[in-house]
Amino acid sequence: MSDYSLVVFDWDGTLMDSTVDIVRAIQAACVDSGLPVPDDEQASWVIGLSLEPALNHAVPELTDEKRPYFLERYRYHYLSRDPKLVLFEGVPEMLEKLRQGGVALAVATGKSRVGLDRVLRNTGIGEFFTVTRCADETFGKPHPGMLYEIMDVVGVEKSSVIMVGDTSHDLQMAANAGVHGLGVSYGAHPEKALRQQPHQALMHDVLSVNQWLSTKTRPWAPMEI
Repeated sequence: MSDYSLVVFDWDGTLMDSTVDIVRAIQAACVDSGLPVPDDEQASWVIGLSLEPALNHAVPELTDEKRPYFLERYRYHYLSRDPKLVLFEGVPEMLEKLRQGGVALAVATGKSRVGLDRVLRNTGIGEFFTVTRCADETFGKPHPGMLYEIMDVVGVEKSSVIMVGDTSHDLQMAANAGVHGLGVSYGAHPEKALRQQPHQALMHDVLSVNQWLSTKTRPWAPMEI
């Protein structure tokens, strides 16, 4: 049975191939700041979180005194990579297929509003999304606030929503909001971590996500009151 009329996507590691670049920017900022450099696993674990909890986990030695400089260096290193970042292969085609099927689409991301607006412009896929929410304008993951706000805007029941993401934070947020989650294993968190969270399925590439959603979605219609 086709269940979902609203599909909410995470951004980094789900739609955009940016995981390695975020990790390298965190590590380079640590070097510049004279701080211990987290390994790839520790740095990638924080992708999707809002800023404060992310820094507390990835760089626990970061002091309030060093924080402004660290953030400046992180932004420098990330933005220097930004022009080279691309969507995963097949993402525009997947979004177009869902839109043609009448499905409502949204983004819930740990990125800042400025950062998300920039990549939506650069990639040209902003037109696909009815609503987007960022961690710096509401609650960060895994709090369900972003999903609650998105559902309010679109006007759908929880049973009609699925959250697609590459981290355990995404799947935890979905569970906290009372909606289903679809994990993707090609981003920041390993498959083992994703399997520990509630999920409908785990997909290993965008083509598989596209195929799975094509059998599980239906046109969006305003919720009856």
